[in-house]
Amino acid sequence: MASAVVEERQLLKKLRWYDGFVISLATPGFLLGSLGYSVGDIGGWGSVLLWGISAALAFFIMTLYSEMAAMFPDKPGGFPLYAHEGWRKYFTLVGPIVAFGYWLAWSVVLAFLGVFSGQIITAAWFEGEPFGSAFFGSSEGEGYFSTGGAAIGLPHLIAIGLILAVWLFNIRGVRVAVGFGYLAGALLMIPLFVFMFLPFLNGDFSSSNLTWGQLDGTGGAGDETFSVSTWEVIRLSLVWLWIMAWSSWGVDTCATFAPEYKDTVNDTKLALRSACIFTIAVYTLLPLGLVGGVGEETVAAFDYVGALEVLTGSTALTNFFVIVIVASFVISMNTATADGSRALYGIARDDMTIKELFHLNRWHVPGRAMTLDMLVNIAFVLFVGNIFGILAASNIGYVLAHFFAITGFILLRKDRPDWPRPIKLSPIWVPIAWVLAAVTFVLIIFGVGWFQTAAGGYGGTTEKLIGLGVLVIAVLLFLYRRIVQDGVRPQMREEPNPVPDARQAALIAEAARPVV
Repeated sequence: MASAVVEERQLLKKLRWYDGFVISLATPGFLLGSLGYSVGDIGGWGSVLLWGISAALAFFIMTLYSEMAAMFPDKPGGFPLYAHEGWRKYFTLVGPIVAFGYWLAWSVVLAFLGVFSGQIITAAWFEGEPFGSAFFGSSEGEGYFSTGGAAIGLPHLIAIGLILAVWLFNIRGVRVAVGFGYLAGALLMIPLFVFMFLPFLNGDFSSSNLTWGQLDGTGGAGDETFSVSTWEVIRLSLVWLWIMAWSSWGVDTCATFAPEYKDTVNDTKLALRSACIFTIAVYTLLPLGLVGGVGEETVAAFDYVGALEVLTGSTALTNFFVIVIVASFVISMNTATADGSRALYGIARDDMTIKELFHLNRWHVPGRAMTLDMLVNIAFVLFVGNIFGILAASNIGYVLAHFFAITGFILLRKDRPDWPRPIKLSPIWVPIAWVLAAVTFVLIIFGVGWFQTAAGGYGGTTEKLIGLGVLVIAVLLFLYRRIVQDGVRPQMREEPNPVPDARQAALIAEAARPVV
């Protein structure tokens, strides 16, 4: 889940590698939320291929982040702060842009999982109620009422209720313990096993259920087939790799926690390797098993309730799995609101946004940031409405943040060669970083430019304006903070120290020292 700069989490070396691994167990929930769209576009085989590639890219990217995390143990706030360190010599506005882009992507986990939970609950137990814009972005005559941007159905009302519930739970300082992270991961493993392996065990799997979708040069079905050019195939593949980054690259937090592992070097490596191997396995086997077991039409319709009934053959078991899935999502939402609000609090603490967000309430939690988080997510539910639109809008800043962090690795190697690196990668990782930066840049161009061509066109101008608008607002708030609130002239370039000062050097040495 999201990581945040929090004052109560300063160099507490209490984590082991398996704690970092557990944090990554939330990402399969994001896969389920967008798998149907990818299957509808690129079929079962195409989904297996591209989700697998996306997860593999995450391994290389997260390895870069592990080095930078150990370089700055006083900044355990996520890779945007490493991007800021690498780029502030050249352009200080990179800092607030990537910080807010990262915050938005993880903040809308509330809206994403809230609407997704609402979809599953409605399909399982309230079949006669309207879905609204929860499915396929339609906005006319399918909900209780319309906001102009979305038709509001039962899934939206459930989502708002869940968002308010986790806000109330956190605003009074009730923080989910580490054990709840284990509980969420354990709960989600049960339906994942059903989706990934049960089709092979009960004989439901058939390779004939999987196709290449539009990747084989044709689209549609029956009398509505159409040809797809080579250019369109390449474009659609790159767009989907951009979309998939929102989910499969979410293991970034394993590297973020590097300073807090008892053995920074070995625990970080083990956490990254285990999380990435797990992600690659799930992101290839789940599309393969689920689509091969129930068919592309069922998955593309997000009919997970129907899929569970087909695979288990039991209504009672299906109801149990629905409860398990929703429970794991709610726990993940709780973590998101706690950490997302702390991300805003940390951005304000680092002088990159308005002072008002640098505030703890009487229960010693960032209540103002939590409230803003809650309001933003309710707005996404009411005015965007479908989970693909929520994902696409937030992904603009998220992948851009990764680009600046990857290039930040290159710049730090060039500008601060003498800075201590408890985790120092071999020189071959510099050209690897160049390749990853180029790939990410291409994905940004195609993703932002043409994501409306994916998922049947359910994302478009509105989502682009929202995603880009947040980045513009981030810059304006940064300038307001510096000019109006701090009374200083904002510097577009800052000259960082080539080596750490005494305090930073002591922190780096402490982070590199294993704790038994």
